[in-house]
Amino acid sequence: MVPSESAAASRTSSIQRDIQFLCDEFRKYNHINPANYERYGVKRGLRNQDGTGVVAGLTQVCNVHGYVMDEGEKAPVDGVLTYRGVNVADLIEGCVRDDRFGFEEAIWLLLFGRLPNRQQLEAFMEILAAQRDLPPYFLEDMLLKVPSRNLMNMLARSVLELYAYDPNPDANGFEDLMRQSISLIARMPVIMVAAYQVKRRAFDKESMYVHDPRSDYSIAENILHSLRPDKQFTHEEARLLDMCLVLHAEHGGGNNSAFASRVVSSSGSDTYSAIAAAVGSLKGPRHGGANAKVMEMLGYIEEGVQNPDSDTEIRDFLVKLIRGEEGDRSGLIYGMGHAVYTKSDPRAVILKKNALKMAAGTPIEREFQILDAVERLTPGVFDEEKGGNKFICANVDLYSGLVYKMLHIPAEMNTPIFATARTPGWCAHRIEEVLYGGRIIRPAYKSLTRDQKYLSMEERP
Repeated sequence: MVPSESAAASRTSSIQRDIQFLCDEFRKYNHINPANYERYGVKRGLRNQDGTGVVAGLTQVCNVHGYVMDEGEKAPVDGVLTYRGVNVADLIEGCVRDDRFGFEEAIWLLLFGRLPNRQQLEAFMEILAAQRDLPPYFLEDMLLKVPSRNLMNMLARSVLELYAYDPNPDANGFEDLMRQSISLIARMPVIMVAAYQVKRRAFDKESMYVHDPRSDYSIAENILHSLRPDKQFTHEEARLLDMCLVLHAEHGGGNNSAFASRVVSSSGSDTYSAIAAAVGSLKGPRHGGANAKVMEMLGYIEEGVQNPDSDTEIRDFLVKLIRGEEGDRSGLIYGMGHAVYTKSDPRAVILKKNALKMAAGTPIEREFQILDAVERLTPGVFDEEKGGNKFICANVDLYSGLVYKMLHIPAEMNTPIFATARTPGWCAHRIEEVLYGGRIIRPAYKSLTRDQKYLSMEERP
């Protein structure tokens, strides 16, 4: 029997009252004074007092260089990002110069530690193409039957479900780790696009298109081929998307999602659980979800600023954002600031430079100009409103969402594309943790509980 609307509304109201009661009970006996974090020397967010990260492990996968220590103080420098010692700027420049796609060779570099030669790269692309197909009826059983409005939710769920199709899912031997990693890297773009198509059908009431990937296409080309109803895209569009994938492929063992995969891996858990945990971490607006929040913020600026060419008006609006008076009221300016980079984020520099070439003369160019103003003005606004010695620069999220918009990629796919690109990095960190980590990751928490006497039911107030 289907409940009536009034019965459903009554049930919802009852649940809300129950939850309110439980929350009130929690508030009576639970509170942590923020001053206690400093009192006990707690390194919140695993950060040292100067903002640097607590060293929790060793890695050869990636290095994120964003500052130097000068007589005990952090000094800003232009950021440098290296994959296995190779500067990402050089990798991008080489691909642009030779007019080739670079994501696949970035994957090889992250997994194996050296750039592939031509024969290795061609063989690797064939291996990836052979691993793209999803298990029989996976689309129908895992996506169509239980759709979600949030694609990251569907990605995480799908990664976990792939466990059931693996003949030896709990194996942590090196060959199994490599087999599972390659399979996930190859399948993640296919799952991502399929999840979007299912979401369109289930919630947007629009047609769903399912195009099989082509073995002669790069990952970037296949994403656009599978996403668009007519399968059509330009070479320049695919190249720009490929650049985004390269820039998002990895960012050090300390980034939240890579660390999440390492924490789960250190317990001896399986590959699918570790990568699903990383997807869940990346979903957050303080991590990968920030690119979607930038686009939301851009909408608020366009609506709240009469003259987008006026630095004064944009600056005044940024002040309101920091004060929590505009936007989503969070007090955050999304796309600005980074845990490591101080003077510049090399990913943002590269992406902005190359994207502006395609945006010139299009309506997107005006939106780039607004974000450029946000980048220029935020450091001064932050210093005046917050003070302190915090260095503020644009991070990659400031421009990536707008690049995806220029490529006609739906906004809800921004973070899933980030997850697709970051999967090789997560897998590289998992392999390293399992093979060389050796200990379960278990930081300490200072307990603030006070002893209390057990009371029988009759004695309790």
